[in-house]
Amino acid sequence: MIPSDILQKVHRIEIRTKSILNTILSGEYHSVFRGQGMEFSEVRSYVEGDDIRSIDWNVTARIGEPYVKKYMEERELTVMLVVDASASGNFASVNKFKNELAAELCAVLAFSALKNNDRVGLIMFTDQIETFVPPKKGKNHVLRVIRELLCFTPQHKGTNIGAALQFLNKVQKKKAVAFLVSDFLASGYEKPLQASARRHDVIALSLVDPSEKSLPSVGLVDLYDSEAGEYCLVDTSDKRVQQEFTRQYESRTASRSSLFKSNGVDEIHISTHEDFIAPIVTFFKMRERKLRR
Repeated sequence: MIPSDILQKVHRIEIRTKSILNTILSGEYHSVFRGQGMEFSEVRSYVEGDDIRSIDWNVTARIGEPYVKKYMEERELTVMLVVDASASGNFASVNKFKNELAAELCAVLAFSALKNNDRVGLIMFTDQIETFVPPKKGKNHVLRVIRELLCFTPQHKGTNIGAALQFLNKVQKKKAVAFLVSDFLASGYEKPLQASARRHDVIALSLVDPSEKSLPSVGLVDLYDSEAGEYCLVDTSDKRVQQEFTRQYESRTASRSSLFKSNGVDEIHISTHEDFIAPIVTFFKMRERKLRR
């Protein structure tokens, strides 16, 4: 049995997502994520101006007058949600935890896929693959994916992005749109990312909390590493400590962005203290401009 509070959350997310799709993201998803090619639809009589390369010579010879092949976009896509469920997601200094933000983000993406009759799959990982929901179509399946995101309790605390990407490549042989949702507080996933980016359209959704960017001056503080399970006493009023904290954040961010760019992976920055719709819309518009070039 699914707890009533989870069902209520699913219902609220569904209502909010429908509103977002109908008013803000209407048509955006469809225009940005196109089908994987063209498939044969039918033949019709040749009319002046048609490309002679599209003539179906077998039908033309049989009927005695020119006919051309008509194609339509192969619309169906597979959307894979690859979600970091490690212990660092249980963190927030404002508004909501990163794992709550990840669930809402994935709900919008899943319902966008549903609206376009695309298949949706889910991979949740820590330093292990924790949950895999094979891609399928339909509203009931999308609701199941969202329930998994909201109900999930990980068995491990660490993060292994490389293992998650390797698993994605193993279970998803055909090209997919893969949303990699994480705070990316990990390393060593360069080669698996490169392999995934060659096969799939990988989009990184980088989650961050404002307190991870700069250290507020509040004196001596016990900082807890939720993945390592360790405490560290830090003097947050020390200017050198503040500067080093910010420097390390900026260095990690720049290095990660450079890695994504070199592999053709688009990155969307999402913060826990802001509404995530604006960055998503900005991304869609950027993708649309690229397609028009």
